[in-house]
Amino acid sequence: MGTLPLFDEPGAFDREALRRRLADLTREGIYIGTSSWKYEGWLGQIYTRERYLSRGRFSQRRFEQECLGEYAEVFPVVCGDFSFYQFPTEEFWQRLFASAPAQLRYAFKAPEEITVKQFPSHPRYGPKAGGDNPTFLDAALFDAAFLAPLRPYRDRVAVLILEFGQFSKQCYRNVTEFIEELDPFLARLPADFRYAVEVRNEDFLCAGYFACLRRRRVAHVFNSWTRMPEIGLQMEFPQAMTTDFVIARALLRPGRPYEEAVQRFRPYATVQDPYPGARQALRDLMARSRERNEPAYIFVNNRLEGNAPGTIESLIG
Repeated sequence: MGTLPLFDEPGAFDREALRRRLADLTREGIYIGTSSWKYEGWLGQIYTRERYLSRGRFSQRRFEQECLGEYAEVFPVVCGDFSFYQFPTEEFWQRLFASAPAQLRYAFKAPEEITVKQFPSHPRYGPKAGGDNPTFLDAALFDAAFLAPLRPYRDRVAVLILEFGQFSKQCYRNVTEFIEELDPFLARLPADFRYAVEVRNEDFLCAGYFACLRRRRVAHVFNSWTRMPEIGLQMEFPQAMTTDFVIARALLRPGRPYEEAVQRFRPYATVQDPYPGARQALRDLMARSRERNEPAYIFVNNRLEGNAPGTIESLIG
């Protein structure tokens, strides 16, 4: 008598069942997708290897150029992390939006040229490393260089995320100083996009921060990250629902460094470390969205448990 496998066989992932369930949730105003999408580890789950063959061999270039179209056959929304590192050109946006059907919705991160107050001391920043960022919270630059090229596609953009990494005390002695700079920036943002703010300082989660977002009709991003409280704990703040939609990004298990997750989980083909607390918090967020009759946008990262499609399958199964 043979032994049962310790892990699911590759064919065990039910792509069609996941698609149907996600479509049902979309009709309720709940949009669930992933953070980024170009992962070969999802071949056999979300992606079909045969679609990316060139002369009989798998083409990574073809996969990266075309896989978003297949992604959209399953998921209703996706978060583009790439825009954190650049101001995409008009040509880039044209290619991106042409690569997937019109029903796919997007979240994009604002470029770090807008959200980083002091550049990290990292070689990729070159001579800017460790220095102050002169374009931090520059609303005019954000509008001209980021929003303007994106505006022709605004009906396909669900939300724009302003991600602020963890600030040192050298940058802000307290949350009040952060709000004093954030509030006028948010006030200047054009009203034709939805916006959300993601912070990585636990002590910023206070009445003043939530009041600022509510005043400007901006959402707080419920985020699971190394040095942040669990999403469920963030939801306990009575002021945390700041506008007429909710958004969550399940990125990392609290306490786990990003680099550790990368080394442990790649190539992101299977769920390796289930995180029941995050799954339950996301279910609770979905329930709250239904109660409030407001849309919810939920994004799951491979680095949360090892395989975002598998996490989502378990979350909504």
